[in-house]
Amino acid sequence: MTGKFPGTGFRTDQALSFNMRLLAHHELQGYGGIGEGMAMQLARDGRRILWLAHESAPKNFTGVDVTDPRAPRVVAQTELPHAKMRSNSLDVVGDILAVAYQTSTVGLTPAGFDLFDVSVPETPRRISHFDASGAHSRGVHQLWFADGEFVHMSSGVADFQPRHPDDDQFYRIVDVRNPSQPVEAGRWWLPGTREGDAEPAPARLDPRIATGFRAHNTNVFPERPDRAYIGYIDGGAVILDISDKSRPRVAGRWNHSPPFNGFTHTVLPLFGRNLLVVSDECVRDGGEDWPKLVWMVDARNDGNLVPISTFPAPPYDAFARRGGRFGAHNLHENQPGPASFRSETVLIGTFFNAGVRAYDTSNPYQPQEIAYFVPAAPKLSQAGAIQLNDVYVDERRIVYTVDRHIGGLYILELTF
Repeated sequence: MTGKFPGTGFRTDQALSFNMRLLAHHELQGYGGIGEGMAMQLARDGRRILWLAHESAPKNFTGVDVTDPRAPRVVAQTELPHAKMRSNSLDVVGDILAVAYQTSTVGLTPAGFDLFDVSVPETPRRISHFDASGAHSRGVHQLWFADGEFVHMSSGVADFQPRHPDDDQFYRIVDVRNPSQPVEAGRWWLPGTREGDAEPAPARLDPRIATGFRAHNTNVFPERPDRAYIGYIDGGAVILDISDKSRPRVAGRWNHSPPFNGFTHTVLPLFGRNLLVVSDECVRDGGEDWPKLVWMVDARNDGNLVPISTFPAPPYDAFARRGGRFGAHNLHENQPGPASFRSETVLIGTFFNAGVRAYDTSNPYQPQEIAYFVPAAPKLSQAGAIQLNDVYVDERRIVYTVDRHIGGLYILELTF
């Protein structure tokens, strides 16, 4: 499905670009539906391997040699055990790859995460499995594995029964210093969401846009190893004090919903500027849950988080009915490690059918868009338009972004 969206002059079968240049496109052997997991390994032999988690079965994860970004090459592609699960999220530190597993319904296995030895990228070897299955659990949706010692994740577990089925995943910390024997180190959930909590259940959003009170991104950075920055979906942005990992406690929280439409996805701290960048996620097609935005938040005081601006949004009339989802989603998260682009002023994010976009936040009260790339609709796309799902930027300023359904991997160069 391609063509011209009435009244805009934009065509879904033509790419749009400004200050980004396409270097390569790879359809990943025909399995181009990628989730929210992108991570870069600097292999022992000098190659760069980009690891990608698939959005749905049958594939688990794919490794792409991007040493030459103009000539990407698949070096590994693995299978899931069955069709009722997804990997969706992964991270790599050195030669260890962590891969999340979430099932389509509660009570299925395997659910949790695996650790793999990828010292030889062509032949990933499983080291261990951490089980997060249970009667009320779908396993792990997202994980963060930046220090090589702890996995931080959004997960269910056998001994957690949510009051509402949409609240089944919360923040968990797993010690993987012995990678062959991962063990839980701590957990935190929004009070009132578990059966047996003394606190009342949180008031739910309008059922037309409600998605649940559960954790999504769970980021912990070396600048503040005592803090976890969590997007808690309809529960807003949460900062946890994890100086005692066995007893996380709230250091700060900000929630804009209501009146906005929920689904806080990513909380990215800019430590040198005392700011947070907070992204929503669009989860409805056709602009139904618009607006889904990226926010700048003053974080000088964890206990008093204050929104000060939003990124300029792509034009609603041009994209809302272009096909599929339209709105904010993922950010390049300034991941630690030698292969990651890190900036406190230039921020890059994905916006589904509005592509991948870059912003200058030098003036945090007035962010400016400085680049974008919107690929043409992939062949056989069920949405009829691109659905860019995630983005990773390496230290060479090469941008890697992926389609949610079938389009695969797009490799871009920033030209500003």
